[in-house]
Amino acid sequence: MHRFILSKAAGMLAVLAIVAVLVFVLTRAASGDPVAVLLGEQATAADIARVQQQYGLDKPLPVQFGYWLREVLQGNLGDSIFLQQPVTQALAQRAEPTALLTLMAVGLAALIGIPCGIVSAVFRGKAVDQAFTGIAMLGASVPSFWLGIVLIQIFAVKMGWFPVSGYGDPGAPLAERLHALVLPATVLGLLNSALITRFTRASMLDVLGEDYVRTARAKGLGEGIVVLKHALRNAMVPIVTVVGLTTALMIGGAVVTETVFGLPGVGNLVVNAVLRRDYPVIQGALLVIAAIYVFINFAIDMLYAVVDPRVKV
Repeated sequence: MHRFILSKAAGMLAVLAIVAVLVFVLTRAASGDPVAVLLGEQATAADIARVQQQYGLDKPLPVQFGYWLREVLQGNLGDSIFLQQPVTQALAQRAEPTALLTLMAVGLAALIGIPCGIVSAVFRGKAVDQAFTGIAMLGASVPSFWLGIVLIQIFAVKMGWFPVSGYGDPGAPLAERLHALVLPATVLGLLNSALITRFTRASMLDVLGEDYVRTARAKGLGEGIVVLKHALRNAMVPIVTVVGLTTALMIGGAVVTETVFGLPGVGNLVVNAVLRRDYPVIQGALLVIAAIYVFINFAIDMLYAVVDPRVKV
């Protein structure tokens, strides 16, 4: 057990090191100068050089990377060039909308995808199976921005049930903020439920053909007990995997949805940072997202032994 955890931790550190190098290199490879964007077109060459020196952007890239990596190892992701605040503070201020949006969307996707996948597998080849499979394929093909605009037009503009955009006032109660997240969470939940449905169906089909399932039916057990207690329990490992990976992907992939609904989340922060070439924010946000991603993968590995006792860590 200890050896497994240590090996996983070493792998996580290696992944984060590779991500740090790639993020730094690709950020600097993009065209544009953050200082020139910050100072505007009226800035002189002397002004640009002075601000570049202030942020250490005049030094060679290896030196810049060394300084940044040293700060990261100390828990400091640097200071935003445009926001004039630490990157960790900027991420913390925008973490709540993204975290709540992800939890709501994953919950909705699981509530839709898992039951639909089970029903589709049980009634394989029948009309309900074809209907759910077709809907899943459609959901995997629909762009999130288009679905978001459609839901805004119907439920926000015409019916007035939800706000068109935003996250409420800073001092708004939690219920109001959750209300503002219903439409964006619905967009992400519906689209990602398609993947969960397909994985659940495939996993259930593999299990439903096993001998112990036929034995359970031969013993006269009800179909519900056979499907839910015997089949679903043994099919949970792939389902847990896809739900966990969906959670990780939503954290870093809600950029478009947050932009469409005007949510002040991490995705919106990253988009603005890319447009402004705010290097510290881009590097810090992507590194944190990568760290969350690898941690979720580690948690999934730990859950395998809980979900299925046959799996040994």
